[in-house]
Amino acid sequence: MSIPVQIDDLKSALTDFGSGYLLTTNDGRVKVVTVDPEYDGTRLLVTGPGRGTLSNLAGNDVVTLVFPPLRPKGYSLLIDGTARPEGEDVRVEPASAVLHRPRSHADGPVPDDGCGHDCAPV
Repeated sequence: MSIPVQIDDLKSALTDFGSGYLLTTNDGRVKVVTVDPEYDGTRLLVTGPGRGTLSNLAGNDVVTLVFPPLRPKGYSLLIDGTARPEGEDVRVEPASAVLHRPRSHADGPVPDDGCGHDCAPV
């Protein structure tokens, strides 16, 4: 089950999640790091993700950010985009975003405010 998230609504959607994971890849190897990005309304800033991430970005700027649900069977937020290093940090330009959970979790939390995802307080 997937619900598209408009890029303009990303700032609001991110308030419903905690830390996420930045996924980069190069030469067939995936690098996953825990992140707490700041969103300025157009791009996400990931502070100090590490040398492995920066190395991957040198060969492939395509990234995915994954924010797991805070509640069992809730929606995950998936953001695809491109990234570029800024010193030791990374700036991510989101291209698309979706809230996702498998059908087997359909009995999980339901939207309670019409926003299309699990906005209920934890």
